[in-house]
Amino acid sequence: MRALLSDPSRSFTPRELLAHGFRHPNTFAPGERFQYSNTNLVLLGLVVEKVGGQRLADFVHQRVLRPARLRHTLFPEGPEFPEPRARLHRPDAERRDRGRHGLEPSWAWAAGAMISDLHDLRRWARIVATGTLISPQARRERLTMLPTGFPGTSYGLGIFESGGWIGHNGSIPGYQSVTVHLPSWNATLVLLLNTDVTHDGQEPSSLLARAITEVVTPDNVYDRPAPPR
Repeated sequence: MRALLSDPSRSFTPRELLAHGFRHPNTFAPGERFQYSNTNLVLLGLVVEKVGGQRLADFVHQRVLRPARLRHTLFPEGPEFPEPRARLHRPDAERRDRGRHGLEPSWAWAAGAMISDLHDLRRWARIVATGTLISPQARRERLTMLPTGFPGTSYGLGIFESGGWIGHNGSIPGYQSVTVHLPSWNATLVLLLNTDVTHDGQEPSSLLARAITEVVTPDNVYDRPAPPR
C-alpha cells in the first residue's frame, strides 16, 4: 500500500504483485479457514494466461466480454480511464486524480482492474449469478459455498452469497462497487461509488447496499450485521 499510495501512476506487473505476498508466510494452511486474498486471483490470472495461451485481457475479451455483449467494459492495458468518468471523493483525491487517467489500476490486475458502467454491470450481475457462460458442472462447483466468518455471507469460487444476493463487490482506492443478483426475486442491484472513505470501519458500498435491501427486499438483506449479544 505504501508503494501504491506514494506513486498512484506506478505500473505493477503480476510478478511484482506476487512478490509482495510471497515475502510473508501463509496465514494458515489451504482450506483451514477463510480469508479473502487478491494474491489468489493474481495467481489465477497467470493460470488463465498459461492455459489460454494469450494475455488475460485478450482472453477475457474473447471468452467473457464478447459473448456476454458487454460493450462498455474493458480490461485496461495501462492507465487508460475512458471519459466521462466519476471523479474521486476522498481526502487526497486532488493528488490522486490529477490529469486524465487518475489511479493506475495494474496493482489489482486479475483481482479487480476492470472498468465498466451501470448498464453493463446490470447485465453482468444476472450472467454471473446464473452461470450462463459456463457448464452446469462448473456452475455447481462455483456455488459450493463455504462460511466466511461474516454472518449471512458465504463464498464459492470467485463469487459470494449474502442474504440471498449472489455476486461480488469491488474496492480499489477511490472507487467501490456492488454487483449482485437475487434469483428468488429475479432482481439485480448495482452500486458504483466514487469514494472509499469508511464509516465506523465499514465500507460505504456495503452500508448503502444494506440500507437499500432493508427497504426493497427486507427478507433478503445484503451484508446483514450480526445481532447484538
